[in-house]
Amino acid sequence: MKSIIKNLDLHSQGVWLPILISVLLLIYALFMPKKGIGWKEFYITFGVVGYLAWISDSVLGKMLDLVDFGHPKITGIGEFLSYSIIPSALAVIYLNYFGKHNKWLLTILFMIISLMIELGMRSVGYMKPHGWSIFLSIPLYFIVFRFLLPLHRKWIKC
Repeated sequence: MKSIIKNLDLHSQGVWLPILISVLLLIYALFMPKKGIGWKEFYITFGVVGYLAWISDSVLGKMLDLVDFGHPKITGIGEFLSYSIIPSALAVIYLNYFGKHNKWLLTILFMIISLMIELGMRSVGYMKPHGWSIFLSIPLYFIVFRFLLPLHRKWIKC
């Protein structure tokens, strides 16, 4: 039992924040009125974005060691939620409200939300960058929300 608790990394500084954010985003994503996407697109987007987030964790967090979430040697519940739920729920919510008339407003809004989540995780001590900068996050969030997610939506609508 002690090893299970240890591997969940529940004692990491600030682990409460990714747990809270992921629970709130997941509840909202599940119960929001579906406007721009249906359950099929929800399911596909959640899986694809979650998978790509884990690939980015493997490359940026493990291989390049640019950032740590919680304990550097343990993939705990906070890191799991940070890569599995938070990006996927944000993507689903974004695509649900995405349209031709609000694409720039939504892009800026979701960039700000993503930056606030990242800054929050840094400020509570859960995210520890080792060369990763907020100035790398800004263009990354812009590319994801302005280009990649709308392209993903076109592909899954076919």
